[in-house]
Amino acid sequence: MTLTIWVDDWQMQCCGDSFAPGDVVSWRLLEVDPEDYADIVGGERADEIDFREEHHGQGEEHPPTSVEVVSIVEVHCRYGVPPGATGKVNHPAPGTTVLVPVETADGWAKARPDVSFAGYLVTARRASDEAEDAATSINR
Repeated sequence: MTLTIWVDDWQMQCCGDSFAPGDVVSWRLLEVDPEDYADIVGGERADEIDFREEHHGQGEEHPPTSVEVVSIVEVHCRYGVPPGATGKVNHPAPGTTVLVPVETADGWAKARPDVSFAGYLVTARRASDEAEDAATSINR
């Protein structure tokens, strides 16, 4: 069974370790409300997100989970002040998402026209699932 995990660009840039498909990583995973990601990745992709990776104090009561990275997609989108907003805070602009499959993640991405790097969608499987699958197939 695979999981989809959101990894923020800033978390990786601050103190994340690079990873690639096939790597086993130990991450603190927090459940998400997919609606929080709809403007960044689009509604359909947001519905696929199971967890977000967190290593800046939130969710310390959750022990790290070992997962094997299956695939990585960079997420880029446009940011701006929404029409009618009273403040000057930039938000993701719906419908501007650009998804780029990549072979490694280090928190930095090649600049793309008219969009900014936001983070990664990582497909992974729990490291213990692979061991259980192997044991099941051996015992057959």
